[in-house]
Amino acid sequence: MTHIIDIADPARGEDANEFQGYHHDAGVSFIVIDVPPGSGPKLHSHPYEEVFVVQEGEVTFTVGDEVIEASGGQVVVVPAGVPHKFVNSGSGRLRQVDIHASERFVTEWLED
Repeated sequence: MTHIIDIADPARGEDANEFQGYHHDAGVSFIVIDVPPGSGPKLHSHPYEEVFVVQEGEVTFTVGDEVIEASGGQVVVVPAGVPHKFVNSGSGRLRQVDIHASERFVTEWLED
């Protein structure tokens, strides 16, 4: 069955802007990111690949021992099990889609 989901529906509560595939018989999950400068998640890892589609803005990723600068129109792929984080390092909003190669989010947080 085909599903149409309004990702920005406020009725979805704190999961707004998140899509977990298992709720919709899909094998992937994603998060729609739209954050101000200085924002981003703390260091974490997943047992699957994560693909970041940077749509607008500038972002600095820490992936293992690497620091990667990316901007709108670029894609960053983080291998399974590699610790990573990112921060909006630009002066405007960061808009990206973070695709998790899993039907549900599985995250090990490595920083408090």
